[in-house]
Amino acid sequence: MTMLRRLLLAAASVLALAAAAPAANAQIRNEQDRARQDLAAGHVRSLREIEARVLPMMRGAQYLGPEYDPQARAYRLKFIREGRVVFVDVDGRTGQVMGESR
Repeated sequence: MTMLRRLLLAAASVLALAAAAPAANAQIRNEQDRARQDLAAGHVRSLREIEARVLPMMRGAQYLGPEYDPQARAYRLKFIREGRVVFVDVDGRTGQVMGESR
């Protein structure tokens, strides 16, 4: 492969990544906005309350962070335990754990 082709390929890769980043950030912001709206309206419990219930159950696991599903009004907490990713799904309305998946 010539040097010019390598440079063009590298430039195209950088542009593709740069174009994808704003869309991903917009989705995260929208998710956070919906979680705040649902909390303010009394539809869901706070993330702090959800974490206070779930984190003690996941001793020995590293907590990576939450996601919020506005359609289901559910939180998905992400952990790593023994080298494997574990998701804990929690009903945002009740705070009850709905399931755990690997």
